[in-house]
Amino acid sequence: MLKAIIFDLDGTLLNTAPDIMRVLNASLSKFSLPPVDSLEKLYMMVGDGAYNLVDRAVPADKKDLVEQVYRDYVPAFAACDNANTVLYEGEDEVLSKLKAAGVKLAILSNKPQSATSAVCAQLLGKYNFDIVLGQGAYPLKPDPAGAEEIMRRLGVSKSECIFTGDGETDVKTAKNAGIPCVSVLWGFRKKQQLERVGANIFAENYTQYLQILQEKFSFKA
Repeated sequence: MLKAIIFDLDGTLLNTAPDIMRVLNASLSKFSLPPVDSLEKLYMMVGDGAYNLVDRAVPADKKDLVEQVYRDYVPAFAACDNANTVLYEGEDEVLSKLKAAGVKLAILSNKPQSATSAVCAQLLGKYNFDIVLGQGAYPLKPDPAGAEEIMRRLGVSKSECIFTGDGETDVKTAKNAGIPCVSVLWGFRKKQQLERVGANIFAENYTQYLQILQEKFSFKA
């Protein structure tokens, strides 16, 4: 019987698209490149990872700058303070039902504590998540050590826990830790991309996500 769920943070629990655009545009501006001017355009650009996001944002005649922009963007977003982050619509219902059912909740993220503690407290504080963050004491995903530490803290076995995330790293983390992964598709990643790394449980929206979790944890709607 399942007792716990480990969540990825960005793209799964938190909508970080506004922050991605802000940090990306700051990096582009350092190289006198035009900004991404809408979230709709950003969503079309991301799709399959940060490098491709940067590559698509850099004009065709300036592709020699992609590597430099990418090197500037990645650490800037990793240290992002999530100033514009919001919860996804429908998320509160999912988390409330899980908590009411007595499911143990946890977050495993590669972002540093300095970039996540405030936003977690503000947006997710009432759910009492057990939180393990990378960039510090624990190895980054897809290393399984963070997930294994969470399971130890929560007192659950691999057969009692599932992972949920929106990217290839999350699928690989779950696989390395020996637990199933529910892959969400309301973020940026494509289903075919996640299938290539072994994903086989998908939620396209929060209604479907809630249905999957109700089945997994046997709680009522």
